[in-house]
Amino acid sequence: MTRDLSIPRHDWTLEEVEALFARPFMELVFEAASVHRRWFDPSEVQKSQLLSIKTGGCAENCGYCSQSASFQTGLKAEKLMDATAVMAEAMAAKAGGASRFCMGAAWRELKDRDTPKLATMIAGVKSLGLETCATLGMLTADQARQLKAAGLDYYNHNLDTGPEYYAEVVTTRTYQDRLETLAHVREAGMSTCCGGIVGMGEARRDRAGLLHALATLPEHPDSLPVNALVPVTGTPLGDRVKREGEIDPIEFVRTVAVARLVCPKAMVRLSAGRETMSPEMQALCFLAGANSIFVGGKLLTTPNPKQDEDAALFALLDLRPMEPKPAAVAA
Repeated sequence: MTRDLSIPRHDWTLEEVEALFARPFMELVFEAASVHRRWFDPSEVQKSQLLSIKTGGCAENCGYCSQSASFQTGLKAEKLMDATAVMAEAMAAKAGGASRFCMGAAWRELKDRDTPKLATMIAGVKSLGLETCATLGMLTADQARQLKAAGLDYYNHNLDTGPEYYAEVVTTRTYQDRLETLAHVREAGMSTCCGGIVGMGEARRDRAGLLHALATLPEHPDSLPVNALVPVTGTPLGDRVKREGEIDPIEFVRTVAVARLVCPKAMVRLSAGRETMSPEMQALCFLAGANSIFVGGKLLTTPNPKQDEDAALFALLDLRPMEPKPAAVAA
């Protein structure tokens, strides 16, 4: 029996996801584009902005990350930003067309002492009418409830890669640790933002493994970032990619298309790596189901297209920014 790929499923097998990757490229993209149109306006792309509110000095050893204290990348560790400065950045992001503002801190886990200051930031950003998102490392159930009460809409906690390749990426945090934080986020009533990074030297089966893990969660991610590794000198995976080469652009588009098919209602976010993607590659990603980008000249610590470049891209492809949703009242 032929399944309707536009109906969300949670019973995908890894073999089924691999079979999607193996489909002829034109057929795969056509199917993904068709499913995308079932749930979204294909001419609308959400603009999000991501700010590093606490940079560097992270205790994790993620092999792709410039902010890990384990590697010599030349990045200086900084303290948590002041809430007033964060608000100023959020107002500038909104003025630039962003409808979603994300705050990222280079921590292994959130400390209780920092929660009140973060709650102030979140409430302030929320008051501007922006969607709010944060990525702060691992959370306890109580911390998740406090962030929700402050007005946090989304919590980002990526799985990074498939379970089989995970130990090649990071050893200071387990896959189960990540799944438990996602469970705390769901239980608190927040939306999950969860995806991964491709082009870290993994095989196609590992990319399929990542999307299989996401598609078989109790609830699909509401937001699914697909990042292309930005190789940073001094990081193990960055140095490896510099030696062996980056992911093939068509394979990256395949990953976006499969993400759209297995999580049809998710916002599929074309995230890190856009700075070196051609307009044609980005157009294929949008056709395959990506409907969100990060704007602003920097994505945490790595380069990102500038505002005028994205304006030109939207004009070239006849895209329009997705309108922000009305600000909800924090529970």
